[in-house]
Amino acid sequence: MFWYYTPMALQISNHLRPEFIVYDCMDELSTFKFAPPLLKELEKELFDMADIVFTGGHNLFKVKKNYHQNIHPFPSSIDKEHFIKARFEKNDPHDQALIGGPRFGFYGVIDERFDLQLLAHVAKLKPEWQFIIIGPVVKIDPETLPRFNNIHYLGSKTYDQLPAYLSGWDIALIPFVLNDSTKYISPTKTPEYLAAGKPVISTSIKDVINPYAINGLVHIADCADDFIKAAEMELNRQDNKQWLSAVDDLLADNSWDDTWLRMNKLIDTTIRDKKNLLTNLNEEVYV
Repeated sequence: MFWYYTPMALQISNHLRPEFIVYDCMDELSTFKFAPPLLKELEKELFDMADIVFTGGHNLFKVKKNYHQNIHPFPSSIDKEHFIKARFEKNDPHDQALIGGPRFGFYGVIDERFDLQLLAHVAKLKPEWQFIIIGPVVKIDPETLPRFNNIHYLGSKTYDQLPAYLSGWDIALIPFVLNDSTKYISPTKTPEYLAAGKPVISTSIKDVINPYAINGLVHIADCADDFIKAAEMELNRQDNKQWLSAVDDLLADNSWDDTWLRMNKLIDTTIRDKKNLLTNLNEEVYV
């Protein structure tokens, strides 16, 4: 079995003949900055070769579903036990401990998908709010990052460290620009933030709107005014028990183990059907 995350891998594996091929289409990689021109051509080839295709979200599934007869959406899942620690562990990391509040936090890659203008606008309008940005700067010039006294770039952190940082935030952010590179993403950080018990403000990413925003679990804001309005609503909220209960209900059946079990069942079914088809073809030839 070969499992492909990118069609570019065909360049180093095309001389081999696996019995079964999975294409795990995590994103529309061709829309990313510096994407190789060959990517689209190789993806067409991979669709023809694959026995089964998974997509990294429902919106991506919509655009890819006509490319393959055996394709299934699997949006981002979560390691709940890991991120739920943020609800109870309150040991502020040293580089965050001296930052005042209220705190708005983001972790992830800071690249062409990050809405730097939105961050700068809100930070300028609300100098008393503190913005904590965690992650590496990739594919963009670090000099383009907005620099204000209330924006704190803490660099990269390990996966194990994330709950400790999350625990000290008041609101978590998904500030992505709306362009081709974010059109089909399903941010893993959405359920992670929610499992940590943090209110979330996101730009209108389709796989965040559905299912999270339509269920009243995430605020959507594409401009500074809407962002500030949503943030003030959360900062003034007296009781979040009902919201947190709704979060837990939505995430109850969401786990990487469950995702893999469902993927594995589809793979087993496809392998069985393929074997049966080959057996029937051989019998017809023999007759």
